[in-house]
Parts: sequence; C-alpha cells; structure tokens
Amino acid sequence: MGIPFMNPPDQGTTFDVGDTVEVYCDHEKNGQRIRGWQKGIVVQVDAKMVAVQFRTNVYLTDGWMVPDHILWYPLNSQHIRPSQRKMRPQDAKSG
Repeated sequence: MGIPFMNPPDQGTTFDVGDTVEVYCDHEKNGQRIRGWQKGIVVQVDAKMVAVQFRTNVYLTDGWMVPDHILWYPLNSQHIRPSQRKMRPQDAKSG
C-alpha cells in the first residue's frame, strides 16, 4: 500500500539518491554570496520532499547558513532540476 495523499504527486520529474541536480538557492561562489543555480547531490527522497547536499556553503532565505549543507525541496518545486551538465571527475570523488 502506498503513502496516502490528497493529490497524486507529479510524476514528471523523479529523483533518486545519488542523482546530480541543480538547485536555485543562496550559496557562495568565489568568496561571495550569490543567488543562482548550484550543483548538488540528492541524499534523500521521500513521497513529498527531496534533500540535496552541497560542497559549498548554502543559506536559507532568511539569511542563515545551513551547517550540514543540506537543503530540502518539495518534489514539484521549480527550484530543483536535473543537472544540465556532467560533474567533473574530481567533483564526483567523495572525500
């Protein structure tokens, strides 16, 4: 039996743990805080939300830095998309 919901989730885009995605968020680039698309890796997916972890500092909309570098988004958010380009080999290494 599946998880109950009032409206069926949009099945247009699905994410799996380990997928490389891009997220529109506040993050650091070249020592400055900017708002734009940042590449991350999906670390958890449930029926409604997807968690993405980043290698750089990311911030909540109210300005707080996220200590674990993980942001959560609804599955149907317009602020998350599959990565538009492949990760470089050195980016894919865990370390």
